[in-house]
Amino acid sequence: MEKVNNKKSWLVILSLLFVSALFWILFLKNSMDSLWSFHSVKVNPSYILTHDLKGIIIDSKKWIEDVDKYVQKDSVKALVIQINSPGGVVGPSQELYEFLKKVRDEYKKPVVAYSGGLMASGAYYTALGADKIVATPGAMIGSIGVIMEFLNLEGLYDWAKVKRFSITSGQFKDSGAEYRSMRDDEKALFQSLIDDVYIQFKNAIKESRNLSDQTLQSYADGRVFTGQQALDLGFIDEIGVASDAFELAADLANVSDFEIYKIPKEKPSLLDLLPLGGSEEDSEAHGLSKVAYQLLRADLVAQPLLILPGYWGLERSY
Repeated sequence: MEKVNNKKSWLVILSLLFVSALFWILFLKNSMDSLWSFHSVKVNPSYILTHDLKGIIIDSKKWIEDVDKYVQKDSVKALVIQINSPGGVVGPSQELYEFLKKVRDEYKKPVVAYSGGLMASGAYYTALGADKIVATPGAMIGSIGVIMEFLNLEGLYDWAKVKRFSITSGQFKDSGAEYRSMRDDEKALFQSLIDDVYIQFKNAIKESRNLSDQTLQSYADGRVFTGQQALDLGFIDEIGVASDAFELAADLANVSDFEIYKIPKEKPSLLDLLPLGGSEEDSEAHGLSKVAYQLLRADLVAQPLLILPGYWGLERSY
C-alpha cells in the first residue's frame, strides 16, 4: 500500500514538473520571440509595416494596440492594411478609421488600405482613414449604409407556452425586445439612429474621397461594387495586387529600398494548450448552443451595424 502511495506521489510530482517546464519553455520562447520581433524592426532603416483586418469587426482595441506598438518606430516608414472584411459594429469601425487618420496625420506615416477580397461597409469606413485605397479589379467594395436587425420570438414563446413581459421606467426602455412586436414610434426612433450614423458615414466619404453629394446620393445606397467599378466611381484610388499596395506605400514614404514587416501572431498560452474539464455531452451541448447563437446572430442584434448582410458567419475580428 505504501508503495502504491509513493508511486502516486511521484506521478503527481512528475506531472507538476512537466507542467512547470512546459510553462517556462513557452514563456521564454514567447519572450524571446517578442524581444526579437520588437527589436528587429530597428535593424533595417526602412520597413513597411503590414497587418491584416479580417472577419467581422467587433472590437478594435487589440488591433489598434498591436499596430500602434510598431508603427511609431522610426524604422517603420509606412503602413499597409490588408483587408478582407464585411464590416461590423459602428463604434469599432469608426475607431479604426480615426486610428488610421492618426497614423497618417500625427505620426506622419503614409497609410495604404488594400483588399483582394472584401472591403465592405465598416471595413470600407476603416479604409477611408488611409491615404490611398487599392483593390483588385474583382474585389467586392462598398455596401455603404447602415443596418439594424431585431429578433421577434413571439411565435416561439407562444409555442413553448412562455409569457414574457417587462416593467420599465419609460416607453422606449424595452424597445427592440424580442418578446413583442415593435410599435411605430419605436421604428421611427431606430430609423433616426440609422439615419444619423448614415450621415456620419457619408461625411467621412466626402472628407476622404472628395465625392459630390450627387455621386453619394446615387451610389451610397448599400450596393456593392467590383474594384474596377469602385475605381471608376472614385471610391478607391488604384487597381492592383498586394505588391502594388506596398510599392505605393513606399512611394508615399519616399523610400526605395524597404522590407515588409508583418506583425507576428500571438503564440498560444499555456491555458490554451491544457485540456479543459467537461464531458462529451457538455461539449456537444455547448457546440449546439453556439450554433443556435450564431444562427440568431444574437451578439449583433439591436445595434446599428456597418456590415454586408450574408457574411454573418465569418470569423470575428479581434
